[in-house]
Amino acid sequence: MPVDRVITQYLTDLTATLNRLPTEAIEQLIALLHEARLQGRQVFLLGNGGSAATASHFACDLAKNTITAGLPSFRAISLVDNAALMTAWANDTAYDNLFCGQLGCLLRPGDIVIGISASGNSPNVLRAMEMAKAAGAVTVGLTGFAGGKLKGLVDLAIVVPSDCMEQIEDLHLVIEHLVVTALRERASHPA
Repeated sequence: MPVDRVITQYLTDLTATLNRLPTEAIEQLIALLHEARLQGRQVFLLGNGGSAATASHFACDLAKNTITAGLPSFRAISLVDNAALMTAWANDTAYDNLFCGQLGCLLRPGDIVIGISASGNSPNVLRAMEMAKAAGAVTVGLTGFAGGKLKGLVDLAIVVPSDCMEQIEDLHLVIEHLVVTALRERASHPA
């Protein structure tokens, strides 16, 4: 297929998927995060590969881009940003413990754990979400395809309705930016 057709098809498919995003679930995430902020709850984010980059970006944006006078700041922590700790858990135990090992030291009941996995089947993400639920955290999954195992494991699943890994990752970042923008707006103009 010629490059111009690849570009057009990708953008057409991406636009169609964007228009099918589960807005009600995204609104629920915004409400959960707003309440977590007001209650001083921690928000943990995790994922592998491109999803790790989104987790890191999301934590950064929550902590920095939502600062509002008169409101507490978000206590957002990316579990993908400490290479020494991640590799210690992976090497000394197993890669599947990469995130739950870190959560075990930090997580408190009522905290929010957001697992990002395009397939919904990353073993270390699933294990972390199981551990988080058992510890009394609120669990959120950002996924794609049919949601994978993550969809049925979390309290709130946001499934990008696509079978294209790249477009799922694109739209996870769109959701992240949308959520942060909505949180900032909600803080600046309380209802």
